[in-house]
Amino acid sequence: RADVSSVAPCRWQRGGWSGKDPTAAENTARQIQTIGSAGWQHPYVNIFKHVRVEDWRRSAKEGDVSTYTDKTLKCSVFRIRGPVPANSHILVPKTINQSLGLSGRYFYLLFRPTPGKYFVVHLDVAAEEGQVVRISFSNMFKEFKSTATWLQFPFLCGAAKDSIYESTSKSARHGKILAHTCIHTCGFVGAAPTSVRWTCLMLDLQYTLSVYLSRCFSHMKSIKLCANMAVKNMFTSDLLLDPGVSFSEAKLMGLASSHGTGAMPRDMSFPVPRGVSWHDLYDYIRFPSEGTKLPFDSIQKGSPSGKTVLRENESFFSFQNLCIFFFGSPFQKLLPDPILRLNRIIGFGGATTKYALWTKSGDAVVYPCHAIIVSMKISSKQQRFFIGHTDKVSALAFDGNTTLLASAQTGSHGVVRVWNYKRGNCLAIFRIHAHSLSSLSFSYSGSILCGVGKDSHNKTMVVVWNTLNVTKCGEVTILAKAHTDVDIHTMKVASFDDTRMVSCGRDNIRLWRIRNGTLRSCPVNLGEYHSLDFTDVAFEEGNAPTQHLEDQMLFASSRSGHIFEVDYSRVLIRNVRRLLPAQQQHAERREKWTFNTGPGIAINSISVCSSFCATGSEDGFLRLWPLDFSAIFLEAEHEGPVSLVSVSSDNLQVLAATSTGNLGFLDVSSRGYNTLMRSHIDTVLGFSVDGIRRHLTTASSDGTVRIWNMDSMHQLYDFVSEDSPCSVAFHPSEQVFSCGSSSGIIRVFDISSAKLLAEHKQHRGEVVGLAFSPDGEFMYSADSQGSLALYNSSEEDHNMIRVVCPERAPDALTVSSDSRCLAFVGPSEYIVTIADARSLDELLHVDVSILDIESPRLDSALKVCFSPSSTEHLLVATSANKVLWVSTKTGRLLREVSKVHKHQCSSLAVSEDNRFLLTAGHNAVKVWDYNMQCVSLYQMFIGHSQPICQVSFTPDQMGVVSVGDAIFLWDFLAHSINSLTDIEPDAGVRGVQLSNGMPRQKAPLPSSPPPQLDASTTYQVNQGGKFSSLFCDESPAITTVPGQATGSDPSSDPRPAASFLKVTELVNTSPLNSSHIDNSKCPTALFLIDIELTFCCCTYLTTELNFQFFYVIFLIFFFYEVESKGKTAVRPDCYSHFIPRFKTSTIDQAAVAPQPGEEGIKLKAVIGYNGNGRGNMVWSPDQGLFAYTCGCVLVVEHLQTGCQRHLQGHSEEISCLAITNDAQVLFMAQGATGSRSLICIWDIHSGTCRNTISYHRGMVQSLAFSRDDRFFLSYNTFCDFSDPEVALWSSKTFQMLVKAPADVGDVELTAVCYHSDSFLFTATNRGHVCVWDVNTQRCFMTWEADEGEIGVLLCRGNRLLTGSNTRWLRLWGVEALQGMQPRERVYNAEDSGTTVVLEQEVMLDGTTVSAAFDNTMDMGIVGTTAGTLWYINWSDNSSIRLVSGHKTKVNDVVFSSDENHFATCSEDGSVRVWSAPSNELVVQFQVLNQACGCVCWSPSSSKDSACVAAGYGDGTLRIFRLASSEMEMKLHPHHVAVTAIQYSASGHVILSGGKNGLVAVSSPVNGATIRVIRDHKGAQITTIQCCKNFGLDGAEMWLAASADRRVSVWAVNWLNDKCDLLDWLTFPAPAYNGAQGFLDDSPPPCLAAFCPADTGLVVYTGYGVEKELSFYSLSKKQIVKKIALPHWATCFDLCAKSQLIAVGSKERGLKLIKSSSGRFQDFLQHSDSLQTCHFSPSGALVFTVAYNEILLWEVRGL
Repeated sequence: RADVSSVAPCRWQRGGWSGKDPTAAENTARQIQTIGSAGWQHPYVNIFKHVRVEDWRRSAKEGDVSTYTDKTLKCSVFRIRGPVPANSHILVPKTINQSLGLSGRYFYLLFRPTPGKYFVVHLDVAAEEGQVVRISFSNMFKEFKSTATWLQFPFLCGAAKDSIYESTSKSARHGKILAHTCIHTCGFVGAAPTSVRWTCLMLDLQYTLSVYLSRCFSHMKSIKLCANMAVKNMFTSDLLLDPGVSFSEAKLMGLASSHGTGAMPRDMSFPVPRGVSWHDLYDYIRFPSEGTKLPFDSIQKGSPSGKTVLRENESFFSFQNLCIFFFGSPFQKLLPDPILRLNRIIGFGGATTKYALWTKSGDAVVYPCHAIIVSMKISSKQQRFFIGHTDKVSALAFDGNTTLLASAQTGSHGVVRVWNYKRGNCLAIFRIHAHSLSSLSFSYSGSILCGVGKDSHNKTMVVVWNTLNVTKCGEVTILAKAHTDVDIHTMKVASFDDTRMVSCGRDNIRLWRIRNGTLRSCPVNLGEYHSLDFTDVAFEEGNAPTQHLEDQMLFASSRSGHIFEVDYSRVLIRNVRRLLPAQQQHAERREKWTFNTGPGIAINSISVCSSFCATGSEDGFLRLWPLDFSAIFLEAEHEGPVSLVSVSSDNLQVLAATSTGNLGFLDVSSRGYNTLMRSHIDTVLGFSVDGIRRHLTTASSDGTVRIWNMDSMHQLYDFVSEDSPCSVAFHPSEQVFSCGSSSGIIRVFDISSAKLLAEHKQHRGEVVGLAFSPDGEFMYSADSQGSLALYNSSEEDHNMIRVVCPERAPDALTVSSDSRCLAFVGPSEYIVTIADARSLDELLHVDVSILDIESPRLDSALKVCFSPSSTEHLLVATSANKVLWVSTKTGRLLREVSKVHKHQCSSLAVSEDNRFLLTAGHNAVKVWDYNMQCVSLYQMFIGHSQPICQVSFTPDQMGVVSVGDAIFLWDFLAHSINSLTDIEPDAGVRGVQLSNGMPRQKAPLPSSPPPQLDASTTYQVNQGGKFSSLFCDESPAITTVPGQATGSDPSSDPRPAASFLKVTELVNTSPLNSSHIDNSKCPTALFLIDIELTFCCCTYLTTELNFQFFYVIFLIFFFYEVESKGKTAVRPDCYSHFIPRFKTSTIDQAAVAPQPGEEGIKLKAVIGYNGNGRGNMVWSPDQGLFAYTCGCVLVVEHLQTGCQRHLQGHSEEISCLAITNDAQVLFMAQGATGSRSLICIWDIHSGTCRNTISYHRGMVQSLAFSRDDRFFLSYNTFCDFSDPEVALWSSKTFQMLVKAPADVGDVELTAVCYHSDSFLFTATNRGHVCVWDVNTQRCFMTWEADEGEIGVLLCRGNRLLTGSNTRWLRLWGVEALQGMQPRERVYNAEDSGTTVVLEQEVMLDGTTVSAAFDNTMDMGIVGTTAGTLWYINWSDNSSIRLVSGHKTKVNDVVFSSDENHFATCSEDGSVRVWSAPSNELVVQFQVLNQACGCVCWSPSSSKDSACVAAGYGDGTLRIFRLASSEMEMKLHPHHVAVTAIQYSASGHVILSGGKNGLVAVSSPVNGATIRVIRDHKGAQITTIQCCKNFGLDGAEMWLAASADRRVSVWAVNWLNDKCDLLDWLTFPAPAYNGAQGFLDDSPPPCLAAFCPADTGLVVYTGYGVEKELSFYSLSKKQIVKKIALPHWATCFDLCAKSQLIAVGSKERGLKLIKSSSGRFQDFLQHSDSLQTCHFSPSGALVFTVAYNEILLWEVRGL
C-alpha cells in the first residue's frame, strides 16, 4: 500500500495552506479544487501526518497538551488534560477560515478517554448545500440534542473486559431490558471508568447528515479535540475498515478496497500480542451502532461480545428513511434480479369494463385490469403485460394494424401512454390537463389520437394529438383542443378519414373535424329523439379506409333501446329501431307498449361489420342482428349487463364484456361461447391456496367466495351469501375450505361433494381471522367482538373445542409450522399473544409498544407471522411501519427493519427455507433477504392500483400470490441450487436444466482440439522413466503406514486396552416425579447458507503412456464461459460431478477405538451401494476382484460366495475408485468439503493400507492409472467448484510429478475413452458422442447416442458402451471407424457414410454412474444412482441385480423373530425384505409419493404366516404377507404421519404412534381401530415397544415414549379388552437452545426400551439435564442406575445377552456399552450420524444405519 500521506503537504499547498490566511472566496475556490481532486485521499488520509501536527503550524493547541509514550500502544501519543474541556484542546486546521476539505465518508479517531473525566470532540462538516454543521460527542452529554446546525450525541464509554465496570454496565443494561426490552449496549453512562480502554471510533458522516438533517455530506472542515483524552491519531477514508482484522485475515476473508472494505492501515493499528484477540484489549465503536441505542441516539460500543468482526454482507438500517448503509461490498444485491416475474392476473376492468380490443389477427385480446394492461392469447390463455400506469386504466385504443396501443389512466391529471404493441415498450407518455379521461380512439393509420375528459371546470375537453412520429422519436404534439358543454360518452376517429371523428352522449350525436388546426363539430338533428342518452357509436367495420364518404353509415345506440342509423355524408337519420322486452301478460296493464312507450332495453355497446351488427344490452344479452335488424339470429346470455361488444376483423368472433367483470367471446361459425376471464368486481380481501390441487379461494367485498384453478385461471366455483364473506382458509390436505362472514357465521364446505359440513354461529361480530393448523387437526377463528374459537377439524362436523374472550378482538391469526403455537394481536393492540395451539392456553405476551423507546408514539401490532423453519422467530408488522423479529421463547427483540413501506405493512410471509421475506404495503410487494445480509436489501414490485390486502408464497414455493384490486400470480425465481437431482425419463423432463431453473442452451459440439497443458507444467519422459525437472508449489503429505489388519484405521493412535463410562447406582433415591412438567422447547433457527458454486468439474481422467511421450486427457465441464477474468461462475449442471451429500454431523474426535482382536462387534456385511459416488465400483474379471463403496467403507466382495471384506481409511463419503491394471493396488479418494481430501492406497491381497496422500484441498473427483501402472492422475475441485486442479503422480514413490490448473474452453464434455491409439471418444451433456483424431487433435465425426447427458463411456475393441441419465445403457458397434480418414470438418455419422450400429440396449433403474466390463464387452457390472449394481450380459441379453440398496434415507431396520429375514423401510416409500444370512433382496413393496417411517414384524415365525407392518406419512398402516408377496391389508388409523409401530407380544393387535402423539390400537384381522390413546397428544411418538409381562397384572406390557420427554407404561390383556396405565414417567430438562446442531433444530429424540434381562426396568435417554442413560424400576418407582454419555443419543437398543447397549450419536459413532460396568468401545465406520440401531432377537447381530448406509455387525461381547 502506498503511503498517500507522504504527498499530502504539496496537496495542501494547493488547497490553501500557503502560510497566510486566505479570504473566504479564496478558501472556497481552493476547497473546491481540493475536493475535485479527491482521488489523492484514497485509501485514507493520515490527518496528523497530513498537517504535521507536531510543528503546530497548520494546527493549534491550547491548554495542557503534551506527548508521552503509552505502555499499551508502545508509541508516542498526545495527552489533553484540563478541568474545563473547552480550555484544553487540539484544533485542526489552525484557523476557522481554513478547511481540511477531507471528503472521506468515514472518520476514524484512535483515542482513550481519561478515567474519571469528561471529554468533548467537535467536528465541523460541510453539506453539499454549503451549510456547515457541527457534530459533537461527549460523555458529559446526557441526551441527544439537535438543531439545524448542531448535533450533540452522548458517548457511552466501554469498560475493560471482565472488569467490575463491565459487570455494572451489563447489569444496568439488563435492568433496562426488563423495563424497556430494547437496549443492547454495554457502555458506561457518565465519566469514563477506571478500566476504560483504547478505542477505535468510526463515525459515518454521510449517514449522520442524511438521517438527522436530511442533508448530503460534502467534506470535513475542521476537528477540535478537547480534554480529557489521549489521542494516537485520526484519519478519514471511504473504506469501512476493521481494526480487529489483520492484513492476512482480510485477504482470506475477501476484504478488499475494491469492495469498500479492508483491514486497518499498519500505522493506525493497535499492537496485539500473539495469541490474543484484538477485541480482548481494545474497543471498536462505530456510529451508527448495531441494534437499538441507549439513550436516544448515543454513540457506544454496539456488540455485547466485544467483537465486531467485519463480514461480507453485514448490514444495518437507518430508521428515518429508506437510505440503507452496509458494511460490505456495495456491489452485492438480492439475487436473482428480478426475483419475481408476473405470470398471470385474474381480473378484468377496474375503472371501466367497456374497453377490450381485438388484435387484427384475432388471436389475442387486450383489456385493462386496474393499472395493468393485459394482452391474452385466446387459445392458450397466455398473458403479456404492459406495466407503467400508476392508477386505473380508463381507456384503450388500437390503430388499424394493431401496432400502436394507446392507454389512459384516471386521476386528477390524466396520463396517456403510447405503446409499441409487439415489443411491449412505451414509446411516449404525456399528460392531458384533464381528469376523468374516459375515451380514446386511434385513427386507422395511427397518426391521429383523440381523447375526451373533463377540465378543471368540469367541462368536457376534447384533445387531438399528432402521433405520426411517435414510433421514430417518441414525439407527440397537440393538433387541436376544444372545450365544450356537450356531454360526450364515446368518441371515435373515422376509419376512412383521420381528420373526422364522431361522438355521442346525453342528448347528442356530433360529427367532428379538424381543419387548419381547429377542432369543429356539428350535431345530428335528432328531432323528437333529442332527449335520449346515447351510449355508443360505430362505423361499419371491415370497410376499406379508401371507401367513399357518401357510402359511410354510422350507427348509434341509446339507453332507451333505440338504434340509430345515420347517413354520415348528409348528416341525416335514416332509420330508428328500438329494442323492447318481450310482451308480458298482466291484468293491471291496460295499455299496449308502442315504439315510443314502455321500458326499452338499454343498449350499452354496438359493433357493426359488413355482415351483421352486434349489440350488448343491460339485460345481459349479446345479440347478433342482420344489418336490416329484421330478426335476431344469434344471442348469448350473460350473468350481468353487457358493457362492450366488439367484432373481430375477420367477422368470425364477437368479444363481449360485462359490468360484473366477465370477458368472453362468441364464435359465430360454431355458435360456441368461450369465457376468457371472470373477476371480482370489488376488493379481494383475502385468499388461501390448496397446494395439492393448485386451487385458490378468494373472498371479496362483492359478497362472493370464488375458487379458481391457478393454472388455467378458470373459475371453478362461486359461492354467494347474504352476509359478506371476509376471510377464507383451505384445509392443508383435504378438499375442504372454511369461510368467515361479516355476520360472524363460520361455514365449512366440502368442495368435492358441494356439501356444507358445518356452520358455527357462536361469533357475534365480523370474522377477522380464520386459519387451519398445518397438520390439519384444528381450525381457529376470531371475531371483531373479542372471541377466539378453537375447532376440531379432524372431525367432519368441526366441533368447537374452546372459546376464549380476550379484552380486545384478536386479529391477524397465524399458526406455527409445527402446529404447536398460535399467535394473534390481543388483548390490546399493543400486545402480541402466543398461545398453545391445541388448548389456547396463553404462553407469552409481547408488548411491542416498549420495544422501541426511540419512537415518540406508542407502536401497535398489525400483522403477525411465524417463520416456517424456525418457530422461535415471530415476525410482527407494526403501525410504525416496522417489521420486528421477536423470540417466541423470551419475547426479546431479535431484529427490526424500519420504513418497510411507504405506508403500513398490510401482509407478510416467509419462505419455507427461511431465505426470503415477503411484505405488502400500499400498492407494492417487496421481497427481502430474510437474514438481512444482502447489500441490495430488497426488491420492490408494483402493479396493483389499490392497497394490497394479502401476499403469500404458494405451498410449493414456486410462486407468490398477491390480492387487492385483482389476483396477481407471480413466478418466484429464487429456486434452491443446493441439490442435484437425477433426471429421470419418466418424469417428463427431456431438457437439462441449470440450477436456477432456467432452460440451458444447447451444448455446442466440439470443433477445436483438446486444450494442452501450460508449457511450464508439461514435462517429457526419458527412457528411464524419470522426469528431467520436477517442481511443485506445495508438497503433499504422504504417510507410509505399516501393515495393519483389515478394516483398521490407518490414522488411529494406540489406545488403552479398555475404557469405561461413569455408572451411578442410585439406591436410596426418591421416586421420579411423574407429575406434569411443562418445559417448553424453543429451538433456534438453523440457517443453511447457499454457496454460489463455480464453473467446472472433471469426472473422467484417462492417461496413455507410449515410449517417451505421454498423453493426459482430462475433461472439464463448462456451462458458461470460463470465469478466469473475474466474472462469477456457477456450479456445473451435470450429474457426472460428484457432490457430497449434505451433512451436519461431525466426527467424534474423542472416540476410543478398540484394540485389534478385542472388538466387541465385528463388521459382518454392508447392505447397499452408494449411488451418489462417481466411478466408485471396480471389477477385474481376470483376477476376480469386485469392489464398491458404501459411505466411507470399501467393500471387496467375492461374487460366487457373497463373502465380504471391508477396507476403511476414510471418515467421509468415498467419491471415486481406481485400480491398477494388474488388480493389485486400489486407490480410493474422498470428496471432502472442508480440509484436505485423503487418498488411500490399498494392497488388495493383504488388505493393508500402504500409503495415504493428503494433498488436494477440495473434492477428489476422479482417479486414473496409466496403462503400465507407473503413473496415476487425480483431479479435484473446491467445495465451491473453484480452482480445479489435475495432478500427475508416480505410482511407486507416490510423489507428485506435475500439477496443472484445469482451465479450458467452454466445451460441455462429460466422458472420455480411447479407441485404439489413434481415436478418442468424448461424450456431451446433450447425448452426442464425438470422435477425435489424437494425432491431428481434431474432431471429425459425431452422432447422437442418447437423449440425455452421457456420463459413462467405455470402449473395448470395436464396441462402445454409453450410459446416461435417461437410464439407458447402450452398446454400439464402431468397427466402421477403423477405415475412416480424419477430415477437415465435422460430419454427422449419417452424413459421413459411416455406420455406427446400436447393437443392444437395456434400461436400468437409475442414472449410470460407474461401469466395468471385460475385454470383449460381453459382460460387465454397472452402478446406478438408485444404489444398485447390475450384472450385464450382452451375450444372452440379461441383467441381474447383484447389489441392492436404498437411495434415500433408511428410517428403520428390524429382524424377524426367527432371524431368517430382516426388513428395511425408507423415505422413498419402499419396504424391502432381505434374506439372512445371504443379505439378498427377497421382495420389495413400493408405495408411491409416501415416506415409510417405521416397520415391524409379526411375532409369528412361520413362513406362511409371517407379516410385515409398515407406517407411512399419510397416516396409513399396510400389512404385507411374505408368503404371497402381496399387501394383505391397508389401515388408516391416523391423520398424520406414523412415527412408530409394533405388534403386540401375542400378535393380537398392532400399536402405532403418530406425529400428533396419538397411539392407535388396531386389529390386524379386520383392520378396525380398537381404541385410541390420547395421553401423549401434542408430542410426537418416538418409541413403542411391547414385551411379555412377568409378575404384573396382565399378560403383556408395552410402553410409548414421546418427544416431550414422557414415557407411559401399560399393562394389557388384549383378549379381555384390558389396557391399564401402569406408570407415567416425566423427565425434566432445561430449555433447549438448539446448540446441539441437530438438523431440524429439535432436541435429541426421547427413547425408551424395556430391559431384556429384566422387563421391570425401563431404560430411557433423551434431552435432559445430563447426557445419560437412566434405568427406571417399575416396582421401586425410581431411577436405580445412570450411565453417563459423552454425546446426546440419536438411537439405542439393548442386547438380549451380555448386558450390552448400543448407542448411536450425531458424531457418527456407535458406542457399545457394558451396562453392568460401564466399559465401552467406539466404532466409527459410518460417514454420517446414526439414526437407527437394532439387535437381533438372539443378540448375535446388530444393525446400524446412517442415512442409507446399512451395516450388519456380529456381536462378540465385551
